[in-house]
Amino acid sequence: MRRTDSRDRQGCAAGTQSPPRRKAEVPVTLTLPFDNSYARLPDRFYAHVAPMKPPAPRLIRLNRPLAEQLGLDPDALASEAGLQILSGREVAIGSQPIALAYAGHQFGHFVPQLGDGRAILLGEVVDRDGRRRDLQLKGAGRTPFSRGGDGRAALGPVLREYVVSEAMAALGVPTTRALAAVTTGDSVMRELVLPGAVLTRVAASHIRVGTFQFFAARGDQDALRLLADHVIARHYPEAAEDPHPYRALLDGVIARQASLIARWLQVGFIHGVMNTDNMSIAGETIDYGPCAFLDAYDPEKVFSSIDQNGRYAFGNQPRIALWNLVRLAETLLELLDPDGETAVKIAEAALEAFGPQFEAAYQAGLRRKLGLSVERAGDAELAGDLLTAMSANQVDFTLFFRRLAAAQAPDAGEPVCALFVDPTVADAWLGRWRQRLADDPQDPAARAAAMNRANPAYIPRNHRVEEVIRAAVDRDDFAPFERLLAVLAAPFEAREADAAFETPPTPDERVMATFCGT
Repeated sequence: MRRTDSRDRQGCAAGTQSPPRRKAEVPVTLTLPFDNSYARLPDRFYAHVAPMKPPAPRLIRLNRPLAEQLGLDPDALASEAGLQILSGREVAIGSQPIALAYAGHQFGHFVPQLGDGRAILLGEVVDRDGRRRDLQLKGAGRTPFSRGGDGRAALGPVLREYVVSEAMAALGVPTTRALAAVTTGDSVMRELVLPGAVLTRVAASHIRVGTFQFFAARGDQDALRLLADHVIARHYPEAAEDPHPYRALLDGVIARQASLIARWLQVGFIHGVMNTDNMSIAGETIDYGPCAFLDAYDPEKVFSSIDQNGRYAFGNQPRIALWNLVRLAETLLELLDPDGETAVKIAEAALEAFGPQFEAAYQAGLRRKLGLSVERAGDAELAGDLLTAMSANQVDFTLFFRRLAAAQAPDAGEPVCALFVDPTVADAWLGRWRQRLADDPQDPAARAAAMNRANPAYIPRNHRVEEVIRAAVDRDDFAPFERLLAVLAAPFEAREADAAFETPPTPDERVMATFCGT
């Protein structure tokens, strides 16, 4: 199917081997306001399974603002009773722990049964804004979908997902969130013996393209219809009012994915494993495995150690998103129309919208990054020529755009030009850009402020994330983790005290490969 190393066995694939099923124990501690709609679907949608009991859990961090947004009591979650639930030692009153079934294309190869091999959905809560949110333990032990794996998580990948998912939220990118991270008090075996940990993940839902594929592969049209109706009610309620609700559902998923991938590219994010089981129907970024952020701009950049052929390279992400959406459309054909040929035409018409929608969102984002408040002919060419020059000159993506706001005057371009191997290339492009600014109605000060709201000063640079992981794993030191989280919580506000977090890695700090690792 695909190359796997020992760090990847649990991180990017779930499985088929069914260990003995563990029943949830009688809860003895905390009550949480669960309302579990997915658990009310038929049993073939999931497996009932209780989390494993770690021997000596310790709270690393609780995301108190997120807890409050969810309508949960952060003090209760931070208590000993809360730790028991966040670690999996106890099951909260109202929880119905389940592991979700799904299939998926992994690096283009279809696997008919995957499922939550290392994650257990505790249940759903309705937050203060009326939005339904999943609470899931990631790394909580074996499930019927673990394929012989241990279902555990090592500390490093838990910290990576916490940092990157919270950074993406602060950057304004739709994403799952991290509510809590705990150490388990025991070890997991990967290539090395590593400390174990559990992440509490929050998502609009954990329904994936692969969830639809699971039932389509079995010819289970009743389940597909139930699933589609559930997704409409939960994520696309406007589709229920449409004369063709399943076409409206497909349109909605396509539109959200087009917007999401454009946002990824605007902040230099590489997901790393865009398998269909890692594409959320809700339009959120999900499953932070070998993810990374660009330093030098390179559309062919790959960090993931398992992506040997560059399928999920930075610049390929829009194409792969469309490929995944085609797979979703295939599962919906019988719902779109009982006549096969008609259904295919409906699906094709829906899919044709992805390219224009993505391009519109992407170009709009580039205009914001360039300080262009109105669209003009030639803007796409101006942006495209810049990106080509940045790639050829190994220019740091984040640093360039952050410095650009201060380069509006003809004599202010040196900090930008200094990022290029050939500064004359930058100087020539800056001249074109300034000519374009003369045709834009914003004044320089307002433009600079708008650009600084679009171009972050801080991203979770790969070497900084690695520093956090090494400090925690090697020295049990979580101060760097807390420091990085504090910096990334306000990514658009440059602060002198945090200037070191703006800079790219030195040659010896560069991270060349990332791993699923969970």
